[in-house]
Amino acid sequence: MAPARLHADIFPPCAGRPVRATAVLVHGFTQTARSWAPMATRLAAAGHEVVLPDAPGHGGSGMIAADLPTGARLLGEVGGRAIYVGYSMGARLCLHLALAQPELVERLVLLGANAGIEDSVARAARRRADEDLAERLDPRAGSGQRPPQDPGAPQDPGAPQDPGAPQDPGAAARLDAFLDAWLAQPLFATLPARAAGLDDRRRNSPASLASSLRLAGTGTQESLWSQLGRLEMPTLVMAGALDTTFVAHAERMVAAIGPNARFALISGAGHAAHLEAPEAFYEALGGFVGEVLGTTG
Repeated sequence: MAPARLHADIFPPCAGRPVRATAVLVHGFTQTARSWAPMATRLAAAGHEVVLPDAPGHGGSGMIAADLPTGARLLGEVGGRAIYVGYSMGARLCLHLALAQPELVERLVLLGANAGIEDSVARAARRRADEDLAERLDPRAGSGQRPPQDPGAPQDPGAPQDPGAPQDPGAAARLDAFLDAWLAQPLFATLPARAAGLDDRRRNSPASLASSLRLAGTGTQESLWSQLGRLEMPTLVMAGALDTTFVAHAERMVAAIGPNARFALISGAGHAAHLEAPEAFYEALGGFVGEVLGTTG
């Protein structure tokens, strides 16, 4: 079986302009790389090369099942040495990459990030909650009966699945119901429907999203708080001002990383600050990315 490789879209810099920096933008759970397309267009117009990978279990990488360490390795293979920008689940992947292969991460940007649940009891409870969500997406796998297309089957968590596997006729209805419930969470209360990208989220399969929850959900992440001081690259930790829980996480992460880290608060935005307040997000991101060459744009 051929080695897995994440699907990625490439946005080259505007014609005639040298590459100022390469940025890899990594999306959140239930999204795909397309959610970053407006931001990628702006960064490319400013002279940056932009790589938009689909995370394991999502979009064009939907047939790849991977835990967080494996997903981070696959991310580094497709992104190379670059500035890594991750949102929520994407931030978990970028953080794992920065700790495992710091030589690949020129700069690190984390939005809506948490370094993990420290209490083992609380982490186990979150993992059970993630499994409950996965069961709603893919009940046959949760009941011990393998679905026709099971992302958890390969022993190699980075191995692609059989694209010719039979399809589940109830998948679309389960996915729609799940997405409605997912976006109705208080976490996304400030995310306008027009910015949620529901059609893009519907490109994912429920079995693949269930695999992502089971292998790379928040409950699977070991606490990385004690390791944050090892991050030596310039780091920008961002949070929407209305996302108070993650504002607290961000401030604590900056303190734990040290003087090479800074905090950016996006006014008037919640968890998905890049979708809710794209101008303010781009201003903070563009300035940080532009510092690589001593300029902004």
